[in-house]
Amino acid sequence: MNRRPFGKTKLSVTAICVGTSALGSHPAQYGYEVSTEAALATMHRVFQGPINFIDTSNEYGHGGDSERRIGKAITEAGGLPDGVVIGTKVDPIVGTTDFSGDRVRKSVEESLERLGLDKLQLVYLHDPDKMSFAEGVATGGAVEALVKLRDQGVIEYLGVAGGPIDLMLQYLGTEVFDAVISHNRYTLVEQTAVPLIEESQRRGIAFVNAAPYGGGMLVKGPDKVPKYCYAPASEATLVRVREMQRHCDAHKVPLAAAALQYSMRHPGIVSTIVGMSEADRVDQTLRLADWPIPEELWQKLEPLAAQGRNGFQ
Repeated sequence: MNRRPFGKTKLSVTAICVGTSALGSHPAQYGYEVSTEAALATMHRVFQGPINFIDTSNEYGHGGDSERRIGKAITEAGGLPDGVVIGTKVDPIVGTTDFSGDRVRKSVEESLERLGLDKLQLVYLHDPDKMSFAEGVATGGAVEALVKLRDQGVIEYLGVAGGPIDLMLQYLGTEVFDAVISHNRYTLVEQTAVPLIEESQRRGIAFVNAAPYGGGMLVKGPDKVPKYCYAPASEATLVRVREMQRHCDAHKVPLAAAALQYSMRHPGIVSTIVGMSEADRVDQTLRLADWPIPEELWQKLEPLAAQGRNGFQ
């Protein structure tokens, strides 16, 4: 898997990024548990394979278990393998909305300790909609704390990761960030992230697309997972995805392959985050990324995708 420049940074990453939200075991959200053994096996498979980009966060898992398990795998591997890029995120303590500068610094300290690293390559301000934009950029606030940590050499590059597109555009306007993550907003179902992708391209900021499967619907199909972005999907969306699935079936292409490659083929998306919590999922994802998809199928899927989710364009 070829690596491409990560915006204006000195990093280079693969078109697929390993998402580790479930790696810390979060059955309340995902409906299943992930053992430490399974998590470590997943990370070792990643280290041995062609994907070099890993995404995690301070809050993933109970008390940071995602970072902690990644750190254990790094130790077992004798250190972070050459070329591997790990991005993590600063978060309030779970259950609170404390996004102060002090909390940001503490979040970074916790991540360094759990991962067992001397510095962090990439740190995102995570879900900044938990506070107002004014609070985020205020003197002594979260953004200022991240900038100081970068200037001190604790962090190499800064990113922002969240949902609301208008808010993400505001943060890009600060000219502080090297990368941005958007989730569930550029998929076969909706493309509301397009203005953010275009602005990232204009500024030379690395755009990373998360949740290309919309929470599972675009893997298992709308009848097995009638939800999109963690909420019940409209009937219009279900009908549209059923039609996509019929076209994919006719061409013997998994719906998941089309969903993944829809993200990967956009020239403004540097990398696509796919959640992985089993070693086999790494190989499955690589197969989906390489699955041959004829142009004839894209000609049928793209007009359906462009309709946008019910209420979205």
